[in-house]
Amino acid sequence: MADEFSLRAYCFLDRMQPQYAAFVGTITQGDLPVEGMASLYVEMAPGNEVFRVVDIAVKSTDAKPGAQIVEREFGMFEVHSLAQAEVIEAGRIVLQRLGLREEDRVKPEVASVQVITNVDSYQAQLLNRFRRGAMIVAGETMLVLEVAPAAYINLAANEAEKAANIKLVHISSVGRYGRMWMSGTEAEIVAARAAAVDAISQLKGK
Repeated sequence: MADEFSLRAYCFLDRMQPQYAAFVGTITQGDLPVEGMASLYVEMAPGNEVFRVVDIAVKSTDAKPGAQIVEREFGMFEVHSLAQAEVIEAGRIVLQRLGLREEDRVKPEVASVQVITNVDSYQAQLLNRFRRGAMIVAGETMLVLEVAPAAYINLAANEAEKAANIKLVHISSVGRYGRMWMSGTEAEIVAARAAAVDAISQLKGK
């Protein structure tokens, strides 16, 4: 199984932050998360394997599924619970059944990071048409971050919110790259960028 299955992401969030949890609630098609829950994102190839792996995760513990997605190349699922131990156990059992370790995941990397100061009012209006979270206001500083594999953008966003008083504007975690937009003062965005990049760089993988 380990030779046929690619563990692209194994991404654990110890405690969902308020804005992050609220944002996920606007896009999830499964069980709704709330602030304070632990969460696990697992991304894999081939994509259709996600159905079997979700079955393992939800039958083994009381962790609830929030997402089960298959797109062109990859499959991804998320489970969450107020009991952190349930999420950790769900992940442990999934890895055990697949004959893999957490370190067998693809090592994530930051593909692009940009800080844009004094956002123009016209650009803010364009960005706000596509956002699912807070609105960008002209004059704010904006953080644009892109990571691969895509699921790790959730960790980056959650850790950035822990570290700084920012507004979460948008997250996209499906596909080859994950992307997020945040806004706030320049000082807060610099702190958020450092926390997000550090969270990604500390993860081990192949």
